[in-house]
Amino acid sequence: MTGRIKVAVLQATGLVNSPQQNLNRLAARAQEAKALGADLLITPELFISGYAPGLVNSTDGTVQRRQIADIALSAGLAIVGSTVEHDRERRYISASFFDRDGAELTRYRKQHLFGAVEKEAFDAGEAPPAVVRFDGVNVALGICFDIEFPEFARAAAVAGAELLCIPTAVPLREGGQSDAHPFDTRLIPAMVVPTRALESQLFIAYANHTGPHFAGLSTIADPYGRHLAAAGDHAALIVADVAVSTLRQARLDTDYLSPFINSAASAHPQ
Repeated sequence: MTGRIKVAVLQATGLVNSPQQNLNRLAARAQEAKALGADLLITPELFISGYAPGLVNSTDGTVQRRQIADIALSAGLAIVGSTVEHDRERRYISASFFDRDGAELTRYRKQHLFGAVEKEAFDAGEAPPAVVRFDGVNVALGICFDIEFPEFARAAAVAGAELLCIPTAVPLREGGQSDAHPFDTRLIPAMVVPTRALESQLFIAYANHTGPHFAGLSTIADPYGRHLAAAGDHAALIVADVAVSTLRQARLDTDYLSPFINSAASAHPQ
């Protein structure tokens, strides 16, 4: 129970309908992350299947989850991986936390689906992410668009999360190209993610696909809103230390959370 872990984030584009090739790349990068001293590796949204909601939603990810678990066990580090999950007629984008032994500690279903392409292919999850303990750090999962809502990160922090792991697939859309799309999606990893970490006072590890079609810029942000590590727009493996002591000091320096924690306690008295 150290309260300090080294987190790695994989930035790479999963090839659509090429799961074995993507698994091979994950296995190789997991070994690299382990050699860098990483305890935990976060991968992009739907990395094994490739991010193409309308094409990959029909295949359940049970086998892929077992394969990711095997990679975690072989490399000797925890892995957060995102897969398709079927539950009867419902289909979800999910994320799973596998520990060093390959055990799936928790699975989360994406609550905030992005655009018509995801809403037509998937159902929205309803349950908030669980908080699990890993090497003395409280970890919770989110997926992509979830983190763009301040309420999501704040609820996770109030529930006890100290590190949010976010597999993501943010497309590259540069602002100013047209009146219809003035928003530059690179602002999400560059500005929104560290802002969420600052205002909810937790660490965020955000793993995106690479360019040319995705925004890249994967990052690990700390409770002071700093980029501890950041990728460009090419394939990369970034690492940074996550320390509970830093989080506690940040919450002492600027107390953003206690009003919400006290409110939650009043609403649910023992």
